[in-house]
Amino acid sequence: MNENFVIQLFEGKKVRIVWDAEQEKYYFSVADIVQVLTDSADVKQYIKRMRARERRCLDVTQN
Repeated sequence: MNENFVIQLFEGKKVRIVWDAEQEKYYFSVADIVQVLTDSADVKQYIKRMRARERRCLDVTQN
C-alpha cells in the first residue's frame, strides 16, 4: 500500500485520502465525501443525478 494513502473515519464512515508531498495537497475520494454528507444509499446514482442537474442549470443560464 502506498504510504501516502490512508483511510480516515468521519462520522463512523471511511474516507479515502491521499497526500501528495510534492504539491503539499490532500486528495479526497469524492464518492466517500458524498456518502458522508448525504447518507445516500447509492452514491454513484446520486453523483450521476447531481452532474445531470448541474448540466441542466448551466444550459439554462447560458441561454
